[in-house]
Amino acid sequence: MYKTILVPVDLSHKVHCTKTLALAREIGGSQCRIVALYVAPDIPGYVATHLPSGVLHDSLAHAKVEIKALADQVGAETVVLSGHAPTQIIGHADNIKADLIVIASHRPGVQDYFLGSTAARVVRHAECAVLVDR
Repeated sequence: MYKTILVPVDLSHKVHCTKTLALAREIGGSQCRIVALYVAPDIPGYVATHLPSGVLHDSLAHAKVEIKALADQVGAETVVLSGHAPTQIIGHADNIKADLIVIASHRPGVQDYFLGSTAARVVRHAECAVLVDR
């Protein structure tokens, strides 16, 4: 049914990542293209200038290794981007013509009711179907 499923992952919650990637594979079946996406937050320029050289590059390289290890468990492709997570997720879903986005969500806190979580923003703005896994 689905040809391409995008799975945004938060590497600080690896248990949720594993569960969400497995769910995407189960939904899509063996012939479905699964793309695991990690979005590294942008570091403001005034902060980046005070970081030791190579820290940002090393951080992205480490993220690529971590996401690949998770994605290999279900035969998924990997992509690492940087920027505003909801914007990058929606944009990448459009770029790869995803049929479905499977995204994990935590229980909302007070701050989410005022600002909105990443999952909530993806649900509101994505052009394709979105499944939120709790």
